[in-house]
Amino acid sequence: MSHTLGIRQAQKQKTRQSLLDAALGLLEGQSLSSLGLREVTRAVGVAPTAFYRHFRSIADLGVALVEEALGSLHPMIRTTVSTADNGNQRITRAIELIARHVEGYPAHVRFIARERHGGVEPVREAIRDQLARFGEEVKAELAKDPESAGWNDDDLLMLANLYVDQMLITASLFLETLQAPEEERERVALVAERQMRLISIGRRHWLD
Repeated sequence: MSHTLGIRQAQKQKTRQSLLDAALGLLEGQSLSSLGLREVTRAVGVAPTAFYRHFRSIADLGVALVEEALGSLHPMIRTTVSTADNGNQRITRAIELIARHVEGYPAHVRFIARERHGGVEPVREAIRDQLARFGEEVKAELAKDPESAGWNDDDLLMLANLYVDQMLITASLFLETLQAPEEERERVALVAERQMRLISIGRRHWLD
């Protein structure tokens, strides 16, 4: 009996992932607000009623895509920030992480870029919540730096969010240059590194 349940659970998970993958593919050419439930189920080859065994609505599916796109990045970002020996190394590693993520998951990055200010409120909120988590996580690591002595929590969070916002901008630029010559991608990385270093310079003089 438990073996049968295990097979059913695996099949259910497989169908759920197929719905997510199909939606992500369809969203390459449209926004989530225009995506139809039947469009997704037709792409997977299941009945529309089967959709509701996995998601309450298209918005609910969109929230799941946000988690899929951003959820796995939390431990990587924390490691990138916490294991660097200095600020410049932290910046270099962050940019390398962004470049690899964009190259590996361009559809997810494109989805987040489009829906961050899109028309589906639960998805906007889910993205906002994920970015707020990134800000808090980066803040927690920045607070450990000797340079953070004397900083209050609000200012540290403001600094962390500046870094997070810059990482989002960098991800969008890498996305735009995916098919561009390597030197163009190198230029994006160089500009991003200089911009983040400028934030770091401002940090050093904030309490002056």
